[in-house]
Amino acid sequence: MFIKQLSIFLENKGGSLASVLKILSGQKINIFSASLADTNDFGVLRVLVSDTDRAYNVLKEKGITSKASDVVGVCVPNETGGFSKVVQLILDAGLNISYIYGLSVQNDGANIVMKTDDLDKTVSILKAAGVKLLEQSEL
Repeated sequence: MFIKQLSIFLENKGGSLASVLKILSGQKINIFSASLADTNDFGVLRVLVSDTDRAYNVLKEKGITSKASDVVGVCVPNETGGFSKVVQLILDAGLNISYIYGLSVQNDGANIVMKTDDLDKTVSILKAAGVKLLEQSEL
């Protein structure tokens, strides 16, 4: 029930992002969603792609550091307080949310990806509360 995410470490200089995107598109690897966070020295590009393993290997061959990890895809109900309710379920279980970002797939709510400190427990809590979880195949 997890979605594979690739975190790509970029130098914080002009052209780094474009270079990675060119490599992935040149290999016909589709990017479904992306988030970029930066510091003074480097950035972390988090992406959901059509083939995580191949993207990882292609980037490694080019000397670009990346890491594959699991995240949870959630369809937040399209209602006032919907996002707050989902976050509160996780916090009430004593879990920490490391980060979130938006996800563009067709659905009846706002789709997000989240990383918590216990993904199995997160999935269990959200399923029990009737929150729609996203599958890799829905990307």
